[in-house]
Amino acid sequence: MPIYGRHFQPGQLPFITTSTYRRSRLFACQRFCWTFAETLHRVRQETGFLLIGWVLMPDHFHLLIQPQPAGNTVRFMQELKKRSAQQIIAALARNQDHPRCGTMLARLRLPPSVHSDAHYRLGQRRYVPLG
Repeated sequence: MPIYGRHFQPGQLPFITTSTYRRSRLFACQRFCWTFAETLHRVRQETGFLLIGWVLMPDHFHLLIQPQPAGNTVRFMQELKKRSAQQIIAALARNQDHPRCGTMLARLRLPPSVHSDAHYRLGQRRYVPLG
């Protein structure tokens, strides 16, 4: 997998794309779309960045943002992905008796070879900034 540089210049409008873990179609569920949208709104208010546009697809999302200062892009993405993951994984765990939730939770489970305290992952570890 290529490693992309993350150099954000003042005034730059980074176009960011990130996918769900194993391209899971999490956002085909309206409940998780709302969870993501609410999290995006809260993180935006807390970090004070300009949101130009965003698109949520079943297995990935796109953002066009302008953080202030530009270096806050990394922090913003960490918070957005972390909070979204915590809420969605918790909802899946609470409802894992439902066949779709149980299947999705199993798909998000990390293999035993991953050296981490986490058992699940919602998004790919990296995101692609273009722009």
